[in-house]
Amino acid sequence: MRAHLDGKVAFVTGGARGIGGAIVRGLARDGAAAAFTYRGSTAKTVALAASIKEAGGQILAIQSDAGDATALTQAINQAASHFDKIDILVNNAGVLKFGPIDTLTLEDFDQTVDVNVRAVFVASQAVLPHMGAGGRIINIGSTKADRMPVTGGAIYAMSKSALKGLVQGMARDLGPRGTTVNNVQPGPVNTDMNPAESEYAKELHRMMALSRHAEADEIAGMVAYVASPEAGFVTGANLMIDGGFSA
Repeated sequence: MRAHLDGKVAFVTGGARGIGGAIVRGLARDGAAAAFTYRGSTAKTVALAASIKEAGGQILAIQSDAGDATALTQAINQAASHFDKIDILVNNAGVLKFGPIDTLTLEDFDQTVDVNVRAVFVASQAVLPHMGAGGRIINIGSTKADRMPVTGGAIYAMSKSALKGLVQGMARDLGPRGTTVNNVQPGPVNTDMNPAESEYAKELHRMMALSRHAEADEIAGMVAYVASPEAGFVTGANLMIDGGFSA
């Protein structure tokens, strides 16, 4: 355990596995008490919570769907009641609906907006009554907000582009209370959604300065920095961590 987040409380949406799981582990390792939401990854949720408890950390897992505004608000209120406050909100939950624009459905579009954009707004509003000065709101965006080099990603890219405007406006709104708001924008990351060993991955690697996927812990490291006291002057930023994908 490192100590620079001692006394802080973090809330992470979609924190059971992949990037979210790495973020929860990283924040707990830095000393924060952590709550996270999950939908169906029960075995991974149990394993993650057990590992943090064994290391001496404080953890709370809450089953909740980020696309359900009422359930998400209730989860945040539950975590705040359990830990007395929330200092760090990480909006990590996301969906990827991929395909040519003429094959995607209105349901695909609505779900993408509900989880990737509306949930960020809902969670940010819900957390503010529980967040004092010096709070951190961190969204997991995507380098595809700036560059979509393949077919099929139109509504996903749209949803991540929307976060850029949202974070800039929220940074202005919340600056007077000392709360920072930022996006972390990963490139390809080795997860169940985007494995490093695939034909699609090889295509992505040819476009990158570093010809590999990131590991989830590398993205968690960027989040840990933005959550830290050292990042108190970083706000309204879209922070790329993409192996030169956008270079």
